[in-house]
Amino acid sequence: MVPIFCRMNQGNPMSDHLPDPSVAPELFEGVLARRAVAWLIDCVIIGGITIAALLVGLVIGVVTLGLGLLALPIIIPIAILGYYAATLGSPMRATVGMQAMDIVLTPVRGTPLNGWSILVHPLLFWLTIWISWPFTILFALFTPRQQMIHDLVVGTLMLRRSPMQRFWRAGGARSA
Repeated sequence: MVPIFCRMNQGNPMSDHLPDPSVAPELFEGVLARRAVAWLIDCVIIGGITIAALLVGLVIGVVTLGLGLLALPIIIPIAILGYYAATLGSPMRATVGMQAMDIVLTPVRGTPLNGWSILVHPLLFWLTIWISWPFTILFALFTPRQQMIHDLVVGTLMLRRSPMQRFWRAGGARSA
């Protein structure tokens, strides 16, 4: 059964059963602005994680006479990836910022989010933002589902959580 808000796109398995913005605009309402605010919230949290890792690293560095400081360039990125893995890999499929802004990361290829896509998604996000943030944001303005480059590469889609949950409760979509 094809969900009410989806339009079949024959021949393109990537877009079969995907929400159509023209039929269900409530799923995409303000997603880009919500993503920007969610990113700011997550940056504050990541800053806190970084400061905590630095403080622990400094204590370990003092105890090991500076040897522990060599691990900081490895420990900090692992701690940040751990944040993304713990939040995006949870049943909520959203970071703390995404949860606060009522958005959820949804797979588009009919498969659940796995460990690799959960780790590759933020890595590609930060890479594309560092390389060319204006192009990345402009790109999202011209895709029908407001997907950024890293969303298309990983095969994910950001949707509003509350309208999607109403649809799931109605039994109209398979949960991913």
